[in-house]
Amino acid sequence: MAALAKDRNTKRKAGDELVNFPMKAATTIYAGALVVNDAGYAAPGRTATTLRALGRAEKNVANPGAAGAERVPIRRGIFCFANSTAGDLIALTEVGANCYIVDDQTVAKTDGGTTRSIAGVVRDVDAAGVWVEI
Repeated sequence: MAALAKDRNTKRKAGDELVNFPMKAATTIYAGALVVNDAGYAAPGRTATTLRALGRAEKNVANPGAAGAERVPIRRGIFCFANSTAGDLIALTEVGANCYIVDDQTVAKTDGGTTRSIAGVVRDVDAAGVWVEI
C-alpha cells in the first residue's frame, strides 16, 4: 500500500481494555501483578525467555486445578512496577526503550544476558518506580 496523500481516519482501540485470560494450572496470580502469557495461559511474571507480557492482574485469582479451569481479569495500559537494582536499574534515559521482566512486580533495564522476556516500553521513571506500557 502506498504512503498517505490525504488525511486518514485511523481507527483506535482504548489501550486499557479488560480481558479474562485462562490461567496456568496450579497458579495464583495476585492483584496488581505483571501477568504473562505462558504457553497460552496466564501466569505471574518471572525470569524466562518465552513469555509475553499481557498486562496487570485486576484481582487475586487462584487456580488450584487444571490449566484453563480459572480465568484472571487482566488490564492493558501503563502501570508502575518496581525498579531493578545495580546495573539493571532503569533511569529516565531508558524512556521509550523496552524493559524486561524480573518477576511479577519488578522490571529491569537489560534482558539479563538473554534470560528475560520483554515487559513493555518504559514511559516514565519516578520515585514510585518504572511506568511501563504493556
